[in-house]
Amino acid sequence: MNLPNVLTVVRILLVPVLVVALLAEAEGGDYIAAAVFALASLTDMMDGYLARSRGQITTFGKLMDPIADKLLVVAALVSLVSLDRLAAWVAMVIIAREFAVTATRMAATQQGVVIAANWWGKAKTIVQVQAIFFLIAMGTPTPLWVDIWVYAAVAITVASGIDYFFGLRRHLGEAERRATGPAGRAAA
Repeated sequence: MNLPNVLTVVRILLVPVLVVALLAEAEGGDYIAAAVFALASLTDMMDGYLARSRGQITTFGKLMDPIADKLLVVAALVSLVSLDRLAAWVAMVIIAREFAVTATRMAATQQGVVIAANWWGKAKTIVQVQAIFFLIAMGTPTPLWVDIWVYAAVAITVASGIDYFFGLRRHLGEAERRATGPAGRAAA
């Protein structure tokens, strides 16, 4: 168990703390939830950086880091919907994209195709995290600029999903051409 993996586990453990802070309706709960969400989001940035810079990329980290990310985002979105701070369709668009990309990424990996995150994916993550943080911290009613930020997050989420699926299609086509090309046929 290395530091990046510990940070991933901490992020997972912060998910129920976030949900309780959001849903408990205690005084200052929104600020506690915002702080917990911000801390959990920072662990996401830190664990990836540390794993790469220290050469501590592990099978555990490859599996659990994206799961931890999805748990955090999904828990926050579902909680915000239940508090009527977020439209259900917004949460569903974001959640559907996350699960569709994760499922296809796992299937592609089994075929030997790895698609690294690109700038669309990184922008999506940053804008989503900011939108969720603002929704938590600002309470209700949300200011217009927060609503605009949420819609920007939806737009970038959809754009990054489209970009991912076109990239996946291109990568799968290249993998198939390699497998069926002259060298691929000779190996078969």
